[in-house]
Amino acid sequence: MSTGIVAFLTVFVLAIFVGNEVVSKVPSILHTPLMSGSNAIHGIVLVGTMLVLGNAHGTAQVTLGFFAVLLASLNVVGGFVVTDRMLDMFKAKPAERTAKDGGKGGGSTGGKGGGSTGTPEDGGTPGTGAAS
Repeated sequence: MSTGIVAFLTVFVLAIFVGNEVVSKVPSILHTPLMSGSNAIHGIVLVGTMLVLGNAHGTAQVTLGFFAVLLASLNVVGGFVVTDRMLDMFKAKPAERTAKDGGKGGGSTGGKGGGSTGTPEDGGTPGTGAAS
C-alpha cells in the first residue's frame, strides 16, 4: 500500500471515532434540530459530489459518482422533510385554535343564540332555546 492510502484510511477511521463520540454525547431531544441545522453541510456535500461526477472518466467513476449524487440528494431531501415535520410540531392544530377562541362563532351550544343551559344529568336545567 502507498503512504497516501494509509494516511487517508487513518483520517477516515479517526473521523469515525470522533463522530461517534460527538453524536453519542448529544441529548436525544437535540438530534432533530441538529439534523435540520446540518442541511447546509449536506448541500455542500451534494455540490462536491456533482463536481467530482463532472470530472469522472470511465464507467466505474461515473457509476460511483452517480450513486454519490443520488445518496447526497436523498440526504438533503430527508433533512428538509424532518425539519418540516419538526416545525409542524410547533404549529397549533385547527381544533386547538377554535378552542382557544372560546368557541366564538355561535352555534347551538354557545353564545346568545339559544340552546340549553345544561341537562338534568349534569346538574343544569333544560333550556327553552330563548336568549337569556
